[in-house]
Amino acid sequence: MNYEDFLAAKAVTDPFTGISDVPELPSCLFPHQRDIVSWALRRGRSALFAGTGLGKSLMELSWGQVVAEKTGKPVLHLAPLAVSSQLVREADKFGIPARLVASQADCKAGGICVTNYQRIEHCDVSAFGGVILDESSILKSTDGHYRNKLIEDCQVVPFRLAATATPAPNDFMELGNHAEFLGVMSYTDMLATFFVHDGGSTQNWRLKGHAENEFWKWMASWAVMLRKPSDLGYPNAGYDLPPLHYHQHTVGVEYKPSMETGMLFPIQAATLSERISARRDTVAERVAMAVEITPTDRPCVWWCNLKRESEALAKAIPGAGEVRGSDNDAAKERKLIDFTEGRIRVLVTKPSICGFGMNWQHCADTGFVGLSDSFEQFYQAIRRFWRFGQTQPVNCHIIAAETEGATVANIKRKESDAERMAASMVMHMADLSSLAVRGSVRDRADYNPQQIIRLPDFLGGSQ
Repeated sequence: MNYEDFLAAKAVTDPFTGISDVPELPSCLFPHQRDIVSWALRRGRSALFAGTGLGKSLMELSWGQVVAEKTGKPVLHLAPLAVSSQLVREADKFGIPARLVASQADCKAGGICVTNYQRIEHCDVSAFGGVILDESSILKSTDGHYRNKLIEDCQVVPFRLAATATPAPNDFMELGNHAEFLGVMSYTDMLATFFVHDGGSTQNWRLKGHAENEFWKWMASWAVMLRKPSDLGYPNAGYDLPPLHYHQHTVGVEYKPSMETGMLFPIQAATLSERISARRDTVAERVAMAVEITPTDRPCVWWCNLKRESEALAKAIPGAGEVRGSDNDAAKERKLIDFTEGRIRVLVTKPSICGFGMNWQHCADTGFVGLSDSFEQFYQAIRRFWRFGQTQPVNCHIIAAETEGATVANIKRKESDAERMAASMVMHMADLSSLAVRGSVRDRADYNPQQIIRLPDFLGGSQ
């Protein structure tokens, strides 16, 4: 055995377990979408890591329609609370049968059953032929409730699809949660195979130098990563993003020199408790600034971190609609539809409530009255507007107290790290994914003979 054969024998891949004869897919799919769906159906269990606006929802629904038809069982389509109704409306727009369900009793009719993650407790996952996770970054926490339940319950489901724009918002290690959900490899086995502990903290792991190429080959065997169609060799026509402009606003803090602390000037909030205290102490000032810069003639969304911020801002802006965590599902849906359709011009809410999955390309103005340390929430909130299909430059305002510089700097650092990580994933996986996706598509040309073929004499010489 030579060295190349040895490496080939050691290669870690996940075999196709899906549908070999993929039927005709909806004509509304773009070429890259059609080929990705076809690949995912052949694979059976796969992940779709695609940038916002690339049509993940349509691809999920197209995949689910085929799986429901092939298995004769319903497909469970899980999504964040605010997104479920939007998925059903999108399915209706493209003629794909899907409906909202609240419990297992609603799923008897089959087809695509859309519900939110909070209702998974009311569903018998084993009764479904397939499961789709919309915004599957919900898996990222290794000890999270939903992660563990989804992995455990979905083991018996033959078809699984996970889709998100942020598969690993903090570290490559988070990719292991998707692999475990799909039944490709356990999280701990992934660490042992491809990573090495980096000393000290148990959280510090890095890719083994000699295993890096094999890691990305393994990833490309069950996941597709793209930020634009050209990452997989398709044209980018219609997928150009307008400029994104950040506007930083700093609110001053009243401070008296302290003999007790010896401080003449306010200091940067460093610890989590200090940052929370800095936010609470400047709510009125930050809200006042937000009101001042809110446009008066076009839609706008303000993202808050604290309940006090949200309540004060909604009261201060005439006609503003506030979506709260305490609102029931019907109230949330009504307000979100009203904003989407222009009946509410200014929306006030939190990224944890509405920051995932919504399509708001009609709006190009947004801002943060309060920031948390979650980069994923920050990223996803901005991508409700700055996504493919947006025609206007997007303005994002960040309002923070002068003592919150550490929070702003932390978000900017995480944004830079995440951009490098996504670029690295695309760089390593693009060619591999393109080969996997496009190579799995069987283009069959119609046979239309133009010449008479005469058989040899020993075969009878007939035409």
